Amino acid sequence: MPLNQENILIVDDDIKILELLTRRLKEFNYHVFKAISVREALFILKDTPMDLLITDIQMPEVDGIQLLKYANERYPKMPKLVVTGYPSVDGALEVLKSGAMDYLTKPFTKAELKIAVEKALEQGRKHQASIVSVPSRAKNQQFNEMVGDSTTFNQVLSIIDRVKDNRATVLIQGESGTGKELVARSIHYSGKYGKGPFIAVNCGAIPDNLQEAELFGYTKGAFTGADQDRNGFFQAASGGTLFLDEIGTACLDVQTKLLRALQEKEITKVGSRTLEKVDLRIVAATNMDLLEEIKKKNFREDLYYRLTVVEIKVPPLRKRKSDIPLLVDRFLQKYGMEYRDRLLRIDSEALKILERYPWPGNIRELENVVQRAVIMADGSIGIKDLPDFLKYEIDFPEEEFIPLKDMEKKYIKRVLLYTNGNKSKAAEILQISRKTLRDKLD
Repeated sequence: MPLNQENILIVDDDIKILELLTRRLKEFNYHVFKAISVREALFILKDTPMDLLITDIQMPEVDGIQLLKYANERYPKMPKLVVTGYPSVDGALEVLKSGAMDYLTKPFTKAELKIAVEKALEQGRKHQASIVSVPSRAKNQQFNEMVGDSTTFNQVLSIIDRVKDNRATVLIQGESGTGKELVARSIHYSGKYGKGPFIAVNCGAIPDNLQEAELFGYTKGAFTGADQDRNGFFQAASGGTLFLDEIGTACLDVQTKLLRALQEKEITKVGSRTLEKVDLRIVAATNMDLLEEIKKKNFREDLYYRLTVVEIKVPPLRKRKSDIPLLVDRFLQKYGMEYRDRLLRIDSEALKILERYPWPGNIRELENVVQRAVIMADGSIGIKDLPDFLKYEIDFPEEEFIPLKDMEKKYIKRVLLYTNGNKSKAAEILQISRKTLRDKLD
């Protein structure tokens, strides 16, 4: 019988079961890899592409459920099969929700194993064949980074799905730290234009006098220091998506040129009179109330309506608290592997505190807290590993009694305290420009 091409990884801390499965699968002529722990399995997965993962559930330190969640996140196309000696209805449901294709109870016969393996591999092949060809970055790093299952979160995903395959202009609105750029990347990489470039520009980080040149390019001699022709971000994003973050901070002169670019699909470099056609999608984002800025004459009303062909409002984390456990789990996977080479857990009491906190800094603040906890924890993450402002402020007020401006003010003060008043460092942590930070402080 010829050797099959599939690689199968078996993970089980029971040496006898591990050897039995290895022997059986070799009899079926598969390439077999084995690991006695989740940590060992992760090293193998990093180095060798697998066609099937077979794992036990009950294992010391990190269990099979955590391995399934990690593998489902990093290797979504790879089928997963679970074998366990502790069958239960709840356990089966948890396994299937974690990404496994099937559930095999010990003891099982040689024939049952063969059928389950062949079925899982066949489902994996069908899944591979059904996947539309898009950049791997889109599947593995961008759209899969969108974590959540709340109603408000799913509404955002629904809009992304509707706009991803067209060039409609999109305005993403939401507070700082809610993941607006991630939404923009998901629109780009999950759609049929995902093979083109994605260029992200923070308008607030560019001085007013340089915004036009940076966005549209310039010709040699257009101004002091312009010693050669240079393309701008619009040309760099040709065929793809230009993401204009903090669009509300763009100066009025640039807003006028942006309006023309949206209306006529053409731009002019600084110092030139030649019109250049542009073929790209514009996605803009803001944490400002643009309608209020229009009243103050700081933002063009006609540009606003050009930008809001499609409008996506990203909810703050306090409005999607049911997603916090999913986000925590995602960050534990990310930073557990990055800093500790293993998956970490969080105990229920610590998770309850994270679920109750109003998160004025939104997902970015939650990610920073989990990242810190992973670094500080000796084992599983508990209350002791959380920052002091969480440990000692257990009785957080209900969300409806927290004005947004008060929460933002409190968060900015906390960051400034942390940086000893260093505004540049604070702006970097907050991921806003120094100009935006000065405006908020004023």
